[in-house]
Amino acid sequence: MISSNQYVVFSLNEQLFALRLAAVERIIRAVEVTPLPGAPAIVLGVINLRGRILPVFNVRGRFRLPEREIELSDQIIVARARTRGVALVVDEVRGVREGLGEEAVAAEEILPGLEHVAGVAKLGGEIILLHDLDKFLSLAEERALDGVLELSYS
Repeated sequence: MISSNQYVVFSLNEQLFALRLAAVERIIRAVEVTPLPGAPAIVLGVINLRGRILPVFNVRGRFRLPEREIELSDQIIVARARTRGVALVVDEVRGVREGLGEEAVAAEEILPGLEHVAGVAKLGGEIILLHDLDKFLSLAEERALDGVLELSYS
């Protein structure tokens, strides 16, 4: 069973995902993403949010969903991972839901070794993957991103 009551639910290719509300800082409209040469493939680039440089993660790529260009109708979830602020491009934020964590089945119970997903919950007739933002980057990806950001924005 997953703890924490409130989650921000969002969609990618009609699949539903959720992040703990406590990790989410804000939701903004899609903006231009500046490529970041040398960054891990999972990083689309960076955005400047009021003077704060944030890496933009390729959530589609991480979950093996079809890639596409960022559209004006997309939204960006600005959130806090374990070590940094991050941005996630999503198709649509569907709102905040309570109790998903209480009803969820832990990812290990479904498929051991399932990274990036903390659990699976049902909402109505739909399945929602509860996303673990702290595990989104591998240690190697995190180190590579730190190095590129330090060189580019120090």
